[in-house]
Amino acid sequence: MNFIENMFEHGLWNSRFIILLAVVFGLIGAILLFAIASFDVFNTAAYVINTYATHAHPEHFHEEVISGIIGAIDFYLIGVIMIIFSFGVYELFISEIDPAKDEHGKENQLLAVHSLDQLKDKISKVIVMVLVVGFFQKVGHTTFNGALELFYLALSITAVAVGLYFLSKVGHHE
Repeated sequence: MNFIENMFEHGLWNSRFIILLAVVFGLIGAILLFAIASFDVFNTAAYVINTYATHAHPEHFHEEVISGIIGAIDFYLIGVIMIIFSFGVYELFISEIDPAKDEHGKENQLLAVHSLDQLKDKISKVIVMVLVVGFFQKVGHTTFNGALELFYLALSITAVAVGLYFLSKVGHHE
C-alpha cells in the first residue's frame, strides 16, 4: 500500500506543472497586448503627424489623440497584469526565478510573489489602475451640460483620488 500511496503522491505533486500552461500563455497574452498597444501608439502618432503635415483641423482631434494614448495605456496595464500573474504562479507552484536575484542573492521585489494573497494584491492594484484609466478615457468623451454635471465630475475625480490614496497605503506594512 505504501508503494501505491508514494506513486500517487508523486504524480499529484508533479501535476503542478500544468501551471506552466498558464505561465506560457499568460506571457504570450502579455506580448500580444504590448504589441497591440504599441501599434495603437504608432497609429496615433501617424495620425498626429498626418494631421499637422496636411494642416487639417479635425473637430475632435485632441480627444481622439488622448483616447488613443489612454487606450494604449490600458492595454499595457493589462499586459502588466498578465506578466505579474505569470511570474507569480510560476514562483508559487514551480520554483523561484533565480535570474530575478541580484549578485548578492537579494530578490527583486517588483515581481516577487510569496503567497496567493500577495499575488492577488499585486494584480488587484493594477486592475484598479486599469479601471481608473478607463474612467478617464470615458470622461474624455463626455459632454457636460451645466454646473451640476461638472460638480458630479469633480466628485467622481475626488472619489478616484481618495480611492487611489487608500490603495497606495495598503500593503506598505509588508
